[in-house]
Amino acid sequence: MSRIGKLPIEIPAGVKVDMKGKVVSVEGPKGKLAQDIHYKAVVKIEDNVVTVSKVDETKLSKSVYGLTRTLINNMVIGVTQGYEKKLEIIGVGYRVSQKGANLDFALGFSHPVEVVPPAGIELVAESQTKIVIKGIDKQLVGQIAANIRELRPPEPYKGKGIRYLGEYVIKKAGKTGK
Repeated sequence: MSRIGKLPIEIPAGVKVDMKGKVVSVEGPKGKLAQDIHYKAVVKIEDNVVTVSKVDETKLSKSVYGLTRTLINNMVIGVTQGYEKKLEIIGVGYRVSQKGANLDFALGFSHPVEVVPPAGIELVAESQTKIVIKGIDKQLVGQIAANIRELRPPEPYKGKGIRYLGEYVIKKAGKTGK
C-alpha cells in the first residue's frame, strides 16, 4: 500500500485547485499548472484539502495513485514557492554568459552554444561558472537542467564539464607508464 498516496494535500492560502473532467489545474501567485489524471485514480477536493484514492486494488491502480498525489503536490509547491536547479561548470576556458533571457556557453567547441529557455523557465548565469534554472514546473526545470548538463557532461579523467551543484564525479586513473 502506498504511504505517499494516502497523505492529504493541504491547499495554502492564495492557491486555487480545480478539477474539470480528468484534468486538475492549480493556480497560485507564481502561475498556473494543469495535469491529466489517470483513470485509475480518483481526486477529491474539499475544505482546502486534496485527497487521492484508488479505483480498485489492481497493481496499476496502486502504482498510479501515489504518483498522482505527488504530481498534484508538486504543482501546489511549484505555484507557491517554485523550483530551481543549480549547475556549475568546471574546466579551463569553460564559461557561460547571459544574453538577455538566453545563455551563451563556451565549452571547448569551435563555436559557442546558445540555450534558449522555453516558456515558464528562467535561466540565470550567477557567474561565469554558475547557472540557476528557475520555474514552477518541477519536471520541466529538471529536464532543462539535464539538457544543459548533456551539452558537456563531466568526464571521468579530469572532471571537466557541466555538473549539478554538489555532484561528485568519481575520477578514473589515467594511463600509467611502463
